[in-house]
Amino acid sequence: MSDKDIIVKRVETRKDLKKFIRFNYELYKGNPYAVPDFLEDTLDTFNPRKNAAYEFCSSQLFLAWKDGKIVGRVAAIINNRANETWNVKNVRFGWIDFIDDIEVSRALLDAVAQWGKERGMEHLVGPLGFTDMDPEGMLIEGFDQLSTMSTLYNYPYYPRHMEQLGLEKEVGWVERKVTVPYGSHHAQDEKFFRIAEIVKKRFNLKVKKFRNYKEIKEGNYVEKIFGVINKAYAPLYGFSQLSKRQIETYAENYLRFIDMRLLTIVENEQGDVVAMGVGMASLSRALQKAKGKLFPFGWWHLLRALKCKSCRSEYLDLLLVGVVPEYQGKGVNALLFADLIPIGSEMGFKWGETHLQLEDNNKSQDQWAYLECEVHKKRNCYTKKI
Repeated sequence: MSDKDIIVKRVETRKDLKKFIRFNYELYKGNPYAVPDFLEDTLDTFNPRKNAAYEFCSSQLFLAWKDGKIVGRVAAIINNRANETWNVKNVRFGWIDFIDDIEVSRALLDAVAQWGKERGMEHLVGPLGFTDMDPEGMLIEGFDQLSTMSTLYNYPYYPRHMEQLGLEKEVGWVERKVTVPYGSHHAQDEKFFRIAEIVKKRFNLKVKKFRNYKEIKEGNYVEKIFGVINKAYAPLYGFSQLSKRQIETYAENYLRFIDMRLLTIVENEQGDVVAMGVGMASLSRALQKAKGKLFPFGWWHLLRALKCKSCRSEYLDLLLVGVVPEYQGKGVNALLFADLIPIGSEMGFKWGETHLQLEDNNKSQDQWAYLECEVHKKRNCYTKKI
């Protein structure tokens, strides 16, 4: 088959955008490990009026067609802030899906590369989103593991296509499945609990909890909490600082809905937030049942997964964990786990699912040393000169 059999078209209308989103649903229909994109959330992601990342990003979506059917999709993204920060000229590809046909994946990436070249870009990189708060990385191991709401799932042939098309590994990430120690008495015997007490006294730190989102907002903690992310993630690959509008959006859309028991921050004696950790009951199975849509009945599955104890997943998604640079490597994250683990155990969670961690980020990797866990997924970001 030649690439002439594949037609790549730009997504121009809301109707096209819905087709873009639904292609993922169709490609992975019946797959027990894939978790569908959340329709309403993804619609907002590609809406410049609702996604604050468009303040410093531009994008173009593409659909690949063959014989009158959609056979692939991809988003081309230029994050100007990240490019300036890292002194690169990268065009990102994200939200990429395709059938097992090398000419389809070639046509999609060629479309992204051409769009980027027209705007002065020199390298193709991905899968990446607008920012680190979007799903990123192509799965290379762990195809038999359930995906999460905030990560991507893909078939094993995806990375093979990348290699055949001449893309090379840029960076890699790992994800861990962490066993939640059962029962508070057992948990208190863990080594990091003793470390937490030592660190707490040595640096005059305290753990702070919240009763509700109103308390966070009225206490002016929103920017303090996300300020930890901006500082802790600043040295990490491709990161761009979250703007005030982005922070406000993430707080309103996500922070206000989490169970406050699963949000922990650590303050120093001056009242500065030096570490934060936030988790959420896994919504993976609920999203599968809802088929990625809030309406007409998807909200019911999501609400039960969040509020009904008997319906709650046994998995806890560890969405974000961050420690500001001056406190990294000092055991401060032990305070986060010493607080969250007994709570997670009491709530009935058996396992925690970590967010993506760069495989060469030793500080991040070391924080799991005193917990029973295993690396069960690996991801790559690929690059190619254009």
